[in-house]
Amino acid sequence: MSEQIVIFFQIVFIDLVLAGDNAIIIGMVASKFPLDQRKKIIFWGIGAAIILRIIFTLLTAYLLQITGLRLIGGILLLYICYKLYVDVIKNSSNENENVKIDNSSFSKAIMTVILADITMSLDNVLGVAGAARDHYTLLVFGLVLSIILMATAATLISKWIKKYRWIGWIGLFAILFVAIELIYTDLKLFL
Repeated sequence: MSEQIVIFFQIVFIDLVLAGDNAIIIGMVASKFPLDQRKKIIFWGIGAAIILRIIFTLLTAYLLQITGLRLIGGILLLYICYKLYVDVIKNSSNENENVKIDNSSFSKAIMTVILADITMSLDNVLGVAGAARDHYTLLVFGLVLSIILMATAATLISKWIKKYRWIGWIGLFAILFVAIELIYTDLKLFL
C-alpha cells in the first residue's frame, strides 16, 4: 500500500507541473480576446486536451517506445512560443478591449491551443504513466486530476494576463523551458 501512496503523490506533483503548462498556453491565447470568445477558447482548448489525454493514455505503452516524439513536440512548442510572442506579447500594446476580433483570428487561436494540447497532453500522459506504472486506477486518477487543474488554471491565467501583462512573459518563458527540455531529452538519446 505504501508504494501506491508514493505513486499517488508523484502523480499529483507531475500533474501540478505539467497541467500548468497547458493552462499557461490556453490562458495566454485566450487573454487577447473579449470575455465571451475567451470562454469559448478555454472550453475548446480544454475539450481538446481531454480527448487527447484519453487517446494518449490508451496509447501510452506504444508512445513510450517512439524515439524522436519529444523532439517533434519540443519543436512544435518553439513555434507556439513564437506565435504567442507575436500574438499576445508584441501586439498587446496595440490592443483595444472594444475592438472586435475577426473569426479567422479566433480560429487561429483555437488551432494554436489544439497544437499545444497535442504536445503538452502527450508530455503529461507520459509523465503520469511513467509514475503510475501498472496501477491503472492511479493512471485514470492522474488523467482526471490534470484536466481539473488545467481547467481551473487556464481561466485564472487568462484573467491575470489581461490585468498584468508581465505574467504573459513568465508564461512564455515557462513554455520555452518545456520546449527546450523536450528537445534536450530526445537529443541526448542520439548523442
